[in-house]
Amino acid sequence: MKKLTLAMIVGTRDFFPAEPVLAARREVIALLAARGVDVVIPEESATNMGAVETWEDAKLWAAHFRARRDVIDGVLIVLPVFAPERAIADLLKLSELTVPVLVQAYPDDPGRLDVARRGDAFCGKISLTNNLVQYGIPFSLTEWHTILPSDERFLADLDQWLGVCRVVRGLKKMRIGAVGARPAIFNTVRFSEKLLQASGITVTTVDLSEIFGAAQKLTAEDNKVRAKLDEICDYIHVRETPNEALVRMAKMGVVLDDWIAYNEVDATAIQCWTSIQRNYGINACTLMSMYSNKLMPSGCEVDITGVISMYALQLASGKPSALVDWNNNYGMEPDKCVLFHCGNWAKAFFADKPQMSYGEILATVLGQDNTYGTVSATAAPNPLTYARITTDDRHGRIKTYVGEGRITDDPLDTFGSRAVVEVPDLQRLLRFVCKGGWEHHAAMNPSHCAAALQEAFETYLGWDVYRHS
Repeated sequence: MKKLTLAMIVGTRDFFPAEPVLAARREVIALLAARGVDVVIPEESATNMGAVETWEDAKLWAAHFRARRDVIDGVLIVLPVFAPERAIADLLKLSELTVPVLVQAYPDDPGRLDVARRGDAFCGKISLTNNLVQYGIPFSLTEWHTILPSDERFLADLDQWLGVCRVVRGLKKMRIGAVGARPAIFNTVRFSEKLLQASGITVTTVDLSEIFGAAQKLTAEDNKVRAKLDEICDYIHVRETPNEALVRMAKMGVVLDDWIAYNEVDATAIQCWTSIQRNYGINACTLMSMYSNKLMPSGCEVDITGVISMYALQLASGKPSALVDWNNNYGMEPDKCVLFHCGNWAKAFFADKPQMSYGEILATVLGQDNTYGTVSATAAPNPLTYARITTDDRHGRIKTYVGEGRITDDPLDTFGSRAVVEVPDLQRLLRFVCKGGWEHHAAMNPSHCAAALQEAFETYLGWDVYRHS
């Protein structure tokens, strides 16, 4: 993933000693560097104590940030002491940054509350956030009101918030490719392209006929086709798949690679059911799986908002996501169910190298020879975060839901990409999904990152969020 860059603000007032302020500045810069985060901050000598206090300081620091705003992904405000709330709010407004903001405040030692050694950041944080609200600047908070940067609880807060920064940065600049038209029978994946664009998400389209036409012009001896074929065979077991189907798959993969690179898209939603099988003779599941495994999410049935959900989960966690159906009950277990798709999940979900198979459902009407390419395996036990983004066209809003659970090791005898999952109070979640008119698709990720998604969606993107727990 792309390295993050944070702007850092340190606050002070002239009646506080310089030593703790400078020490805090140096401590947090070193902490961020140890986490691989670049820091944008003026030199210590630029202002008194290397911190922000006055209107002049605000202008100087704002100019420094504004000149680098194209690389800044978030702002970390460090309060070693009660800081000048107005100067910091002015600084943020002048900087013209529209990125996540995290406010941290140092705790006082109850045995050191004399005039010379107290910091009062506990109180100063409340004053600063009051001003941020007045200025209309969204911000995030640490779990504990005051916390040392070296505390493991702060480091957990920081890591979660860095995920927020990745989600906001990624979604505000996202380009997603719609490869083919929405299948006629899948009204469930309809969406508003204009609502997505208002949040910075651009949809680029291409007709499947262009993909098929370019693929059919390639030969099996083409160097790119041979390289793609080798990549496919290295990625998944293909011993049961006819070579003709593998070559067709490789040709389509070459064309998709070129189209993705030319259009600089971050993810793809591909028309699968059933044009690819009828008109080209394969399932594209393995190709989608390979893209997702390389952190370029790909989903089927042109489910644009489903793939955006995959991308958001990936940005928060750094791990590949999958598009899934809420598909089956698991016996009479009220908090367990089966997640399933014909077979396009990234192989990172599986303990072992998966097997390529044919689409057993589609093969009943289209034949095995036209449906090779599915990824058949059961997901390994892992943490689970699930999410769904959709456009609520009736109300002109984007709405989401997120939650956590786990992928279990329960036995499951079926085909395709599948998992048994346990979600607390699952029956209530399913009622919410049905009553709210949500899609039967969701995205899942082998991590726990729902808090980061909720904060990114709600605080910084302005979307409606339901957090299931």
